[in-house]
Amino acid sequence: MIALRIQKKLDGPNGDMLLDLDIQIQKGQFVTLYGASGAGKTSTLRILSGLLQAEKGKIEVNGTTWFDSATKVNKKPQTRNIGYVFQDYALFPTMTVEENLLFGLPKKGDQKEVTTLLEMMELVDLKDRKPTTLSGGQKQRVALARALVQKPAVLLLDEPLSALDMKIRLKLQDYLLKVHKTYELTTILISHDIGEIYRLSNQVFVLENGKVIKSGTPSEVFLNDTISGKFKFKGEVLKIEKDEVVYLVTVLIQNEVVKVIAAASEIKRLTIGDRVIVASKAFNPVIYKIE
Repeated sequence: MIALRIQKKLDGPNGDMLLDLDIQIQKGQFVTLYGASGAGKTSTLRILSGLLQAEKGKIEVNGTTWFDSATKVNKKPQTRNIGYVFQDYALFPTMTVEENLLFGLPKKGDQKEVTTLLEMMELVDLKDRKPTTLSGGQKQRVALARALVQKPAVLLLDEPLSALDMKIRLKLQDYLLKVHKTYELTTILISHDIGEIYRLSNQVFVLENGKVIKSGTPSEVFLNDTISGKFKFKGEVLKIEKDEVVYLVTVLIQNEVVKVIAAASEIKRLTIGDRVIVASKAFNPVIYKIE
């Protein structure tokens, strides 16, 4: 479990801001930090990783103290057992894909881990290429593999997919879910994409001006039960669930998450990630796939 109780003065978008958090994250959870730019999300990851020091507070991870202002404990970043994937990849341009992974391997690490990750992330055919020759999605897979080769207990992801197109983003979301479960990680993601959050996360913390203003499951945080009446909107399918004889289709419409009751015939051709139209028909929502 991660217990994060910290305070840190930051330069916020409207002047001085106090990052003041008291968060607990259970081991094995996939958590997202959500909020406007400047709310303190990236600073939170940097404090947890040891790249930025809090002025007051305590950080405990799986029973070990990483930081305690009262007792002057402050573990160095390289000893915190964290994998950190940045938005800009941060790969070494003069090294090949395989060399980037080997660089991240601990001194006594088994090189078979590199081979395993190359295979899992579908990078075997790219292992001798340098980052400048790779696409954005390929670079992101390399950055993720390099973070995982360290066998971290905690994986930090700072908007890793924001610059990618939807098709590549959906595929990389599959990779993130796969490695999260395979390596039994505790994963903390920063994202502004509600569809991505809904697909990946168990829990969401909404930050505003350095404080958590709301938390819960994606449904609890984003689902607006008051949406009703006549409408016709385009959206993205986030989830399809069977509920006795009908199906519940969760759809992201702009920044709102809604649930639509659908018959088996309506969901027959639907998959997660599909673009759809949710429309009103005799005051009952119906769903159509966009071809």
